[in-house]
Amino acid sequence: MQEVRLIEVKEEILADNGRMAGELRERLTGEGCLLLNLMASPGAGKTSLILRTLEGLQSDFRLGVLEADIDSMVDSEKIAALKVPVVQLRTGGFCHLDAAMVAQGLDNMDTKQLDLIVIENVGNLVCPAEFDTGAHKKVMILSVPEGDDKPLKYPLMFKVSDVLVLNKTDYLELAEFDRDALRERVLRLNPDIRIFEVSCRTGEGIKEWTDWVTSQLAGTI
Repeated sequence: MQEVRLIEVKEEILADNGRMAGELRERLTGEGCLLLNLMASPGAGKTSLILRTLEGLQSDFRLGVLEADIDSMVDSEKIAALKVPVVQLRTGGFCHLDAAMVAQGLDNMDTKQLDLIVIENVGNLVCPAEFDTGAHKKVMILSVPEGDDKPLKYPLMFKVSDVLVLNKTDYLELAEFDRDALRERVLRLNPDIRIFEVSCRTGEGIKEWTDWVTSQLAGTI
C-alpha cells in the first residue's frame, strides 16, 4: 500500500500568517503607525466604540479605520461621515481577517500619514482569536447583555486579547450580570489583560479608554 502523506493544513496556514503578520507589524512600527485589532461578537458595540474613539482623538491624531464584514458597507459609511479615511474589507464568507487581508486593506491607505488605524474585525468570538492580523494590540469587546459566562465559553479570545472593553454598562441594572465573576474568570485566563468598563451610549468610561489608546500611541509614534 502506498504511504499516505498527512499535511497539517491549519498549522501551515497559521505559520505563514504569523510570518506575514510579523512583517506587517514591523513595517507599521517603522512608519510610526499603531494598529489595533478590535474583536467582538455581532452587536457588542465595535462600531460604536470606534466612533467614540474617533470623536475623542480626531483633533490630536491622524486616524484611519479598516472595516471588515461578510457583506454591507453600513459601518464604513458611518466612519466616512466623520471624514476619517476608511477602507471596507468584504470577506465574502470568511469569518475572520488574517494578515494578508489586512495588508491588502492597508495598501489602499497612506499608512505613513496616519498615527492610528483601528481594525473592526468580523463579528465573531471564535475565528478572529486564532489569526494574527499584524496589529500591535488586540482589543475585545464584551457587552453586558451577552452575559458574564463568555470567558467560560470562548476562552481563547480572552487569552489572546491585551484589553477587554466591557460595553453597555448602562444595562447593568437591567441584566443578571455579575461583573466580579466576569473579572475573576477573565483574570484567571489572562492575568495581564486590561479591563475597561464603558457605555458607548452615555459616554461613561470612554475617557479612560481613549487615555489608554493615547498612551499606546505615545510609545509608537
